[in-house]
Amino acid sequence: MSSYAFWNNKGGVGKSYLCFIASAEYARRHSEADVYVIDLCPQGNVSETLLGGYETSPKAIKQLIQSAPRSTIGGYLEARLNSPFRQLDDVEPYVSRPIDFNSSIPSNLYLVCGDNLLEILSEAIRQTSQLVIPTNAWKQVIEWVKDLTSALSVRSGDRPAIFMIDCNPSFAIYTQLGLAASRNIIIPFTADDSSRRAIENVAALTYGIGDEHVATYSRINFSRRAREEGVNIPLLHTFVSNRVTRYEGRPSRAFQAVANTIEKTVKDIHSGHREVFANPGMDPSKSFVTVPDYHGACIVSSMTGTPLHKLKAGPRTIAGVERVQINPEPLQNYRTALEHFVDTL
Repeated sequence: MSSYAFWNNKGGVGKSYLCFIASAEYARRHSEADVYVIDLCPQGNVSETLLGGYETSPKAIKQLIQSAPRSTIGGYLEARLNSPFRQLDDVEPYVSRPIDFNSSIPSNLYLVCGDNLLEILSEAIRQTSQLVIPTNAWKQVIEWVKDLTSALSVRSGDRPAIFMIDCNPSFAIYTQLGLAASRNIIIPFTADDSSRRAIENVAALTYGIGDEHVATYSRINFSRRAREEGVNIPLLHTFVSNRVTRYEGRPSRAFQAVANTIEKTVKDIHSGHREVFANPGMDPSKSFVTVPDYHGACIVSSMTGTPLHKLKAGPRTIAGVERVQINPEPLQNYRTALEHFVDTL
């Protein structure tokens, strides 16, 4: 069972779209496997895209939310709150098939839909994890989503199961549930210093790595408690330099300069803490993937729920009024880069 958390401690870096691309492309290539997307972001962006974008997703999400129980991650976590320390016998009610709403999605891709109820439930989940009895309450609660992946693996039987978990930028309790359920972290970033600082925060929040200010809180941080209680901590897998501005076919000098500072930050982390990397013996620069900016293709793909392999060049009308032109050469460059990203999984 492979599992990937798409996370950065900064919003707006394209993590939900990359999660969509990765899940749809991986499912297309591997028809023998079941691909599960678990949407742990209250905004539910990856769910909206998988369910067909702006035209069909509102009705689809409303249908899933109005199911009894809610066919969403919110429904699953609500059920766990009702019986915090007993695993659910049946998780089937919380799983949906995007192809039922969006014919472009492979039939072997499944979704545990995002839900704005997640934000409302978060405080109840946090308080449950702090109960004194049982003594391992925190560990049991923080592994609720891991329990879900285990149950879904059983559901798949002899078929391989792979999990793509879209996490919220904040380090809320539901983000911690997503990380505890993942073996690897995919970190998208854009070339700005806030992305660099966010990667430092990923290291600090997940592993307790950082300066003396981080060390001050080491006794209560997530990583220390996870290690003490035997909770899985995922490893740094791939860094996706997303939306790269190009000039004459190459990243612009300004963009590359900032990207270099981010790569140096990752190398500094690697030099002192190789154990937090999925490939500790590999030069961390080899775990970077560059995706060029092609705003038009991204907009059409995400707003219509169209995976890469079905995205075609030519004019498209969005929302009935906006005309977007997708040109063949930049589309192919964009597709090649994103397919290279999927090759790393």
